[in-house]
Amino acid sequence: MNYLARERPEKHVKKLLALIAVLALAGCSNETEQAEPMAADAADASSPIAAEVAGGNPGAELAAQEIADDYMRGIIVEISDDRYEGRGPGTAGDAMAREYLAKRMEELGLEPGAADGSWQQPFDLVGVNAQQPGEWTFAGHDKEMTLKQWDEFIVGSGVQEERAVIEDAELVFVGYGIQAPEYDWDDYKGVDLTGKVLLMMNNDPDWDPDLFGGETRLWYGRWDYKYLSAARQGAAGAIIIHTQPSAGYPFQVVQTSWTGEQFELPAGDEPRIQVAGWVTENAARSLIEMNGFDLDELREAADNRDFQPVPLGVTTSIGFDVTLNRVESANVLGLIPGSDPDRRGEVVIYTAHHDHLGIGTPNEDGDAIYNGAMDNASGVAQVMAIARAIKALPEAPRRSVLVALVGAEEQGLLGSKYYAENPTFPPGRIAANLNYDGGNIWGHTHDVTYIGLGKSSIDTIVQGIAEEQGRVVKPDQFADRGYFYRSDQFSFAKIGVPAMYLDTGTDFVDRPPEWGREQVNHYTDVNYHQPSDEYDDSWNFDGMIDHALLGFWAGLAIANADEMPRWNEGDEFEAARLEALSEGAP
Repeated sequence: MNYLARERPEKHVKKLLALIAVLALAGCSNETEQAEPMAADAADASSPIAAEVAGGNPGAELAAQEIADDYMRGIIVEISDDRYEGRGPGTAGDAMAREYLAKRMEELGLEPGAADGSWQQPFDLVGVNAQQPGEWTFAGHDKEMTLKQWDEFIVGSGVQEERAVIEDAELVFVGYGIQAPEYDWDDYKGVDLTGKVLLMMNNDPDWDPDLFGGETRLWYGRWDYKYLSAARQGAAGAIIIHTQPSAGYPFQVVQTSWTGEQFELPAGDEPRIQVAGWVTENAARSLIEMNGFDLDELREAADNRDFQPVPLGVTTSIGFDVTLNRVESANVLGLIPGSDPDRRGEVVIYTAHHDHLGIGTPNEDGDAIYNGAMDNASGVAQVMAIARAIKALPEAPRRSVLVALVGAEEQGLLGSKYYAENPTFPPGRIAANLNYDGGNIWGHTHDVTYIGLGKSSIDTIVQGIAEEQGRVVKPDQFADRGYFYRSDQFSFAKIGVPAMYLDTGTDFVDRPPEWGREQVNHYTDVNYHQPSDEYDDSWNFDGMIDHALLGFWAGLAIANADEMPRWNEGDEFEAARLEALSEGAP
């Protein structure tokens, strides 16, 4: 596999280019099977893609060498430096990082990609800081129960107002709180839930692979869908029952993530709940027992399509002040116009988020700067290196390429959401999104994790190129945690754009079998979203180069193909894609 990162003997380059040419044709159809290995002369040299990729771009192998250790290392070291103060949204460090990245794009020869001809696409953010009440009281049937903040519940404001209030609202158990007509599933059954507080389970039905995604969590199982679902019913509030298996993390993550200032895009006229809450499983069990119900029996009932919402005979009131703060961040956009007059109005978009958590709670060493070197200076560096390689091609790809370094990802994918709602290319003209979030700092792997494998025709392209790298493509190794819905590719998927996200493999070259998982778990347990996520000279960039090369060749194949990628038949985003294509047709 090293030849793709270092030596690149001529015979391997020719085979790779031939493979790219074939994949550019086959991979963007609706076929989902893995490409068969092929000889170096397997590509049809007379095909327009073969001519464009292998013939029209004879310097592609040299361009790929621009994806280099020193270039990526320099970007990571710079924007994860303490001077950038953790790149928190709307801060001086955030603005400093954006200016630096725009300058680097300009040095590469990219064109400003924002709609007004600038490098940045600004967007407003509203900081919402709920002043957590110490207690939350529920009453019913001559009984009263008071839950304690932090230990038993956490609340956030669902409104961008100076106070969030619920008065004498009835508590109703609504199962999973899901409406999914494609699965003939509706937990609400037309019941009027206006002004109610909805108590709901986390996750989505997971016992049948043909129902939802089986063990693979879909957006229906995520907290943001559930609060939105409650708001659509006219509810005053929603409470999610936390369990570690259903959430994929302990309650302490809720405690730290849902307290303090939370950023949102400015509210429009969309429906909103007043209060968004979490309770522990034990607290939920006690609340339900106030009226003689049993949590386990309600859960069992909710696992059926004929489930009906269950009024619990309990009412509650809660109110708390909310501190609001308005700031501005921006997406940094750089464009490489396509070379084909008939295709340059279509685009392949590479994304990585440039933000992190800023200055926060100090660690035991007194360090309060959350530098975000891995998360996500490393992703930014990979995307910039890919852009550098594409600019080094003798001729640009047929389709345009947009480098979108988006902001406020850590606050709920807000920068990519803003771009998706205000795109510089119509969604039907966006061929694909290739997202980078984090990087492999431990070396070469025999495998690559592909978040989103099995969802689109991009699969064939990635699998074929990875095979040439000597690597095996694996699906999300923690599918129950819903990682596809937790990074910026989700914002593009929601508007119908086929998307992929490459993650670190675990089978490291010349290492014991469990070594890779130990490294990844150590980072997650010790450095993830901590001040200790800092650059270290010991980082090995070989695996990061492999990932960036895979994205370079995949993007090149997509940008030069006659057809754009498709979601696989029946995928949850297929309908959005068909709508986008119809609206974006020339």
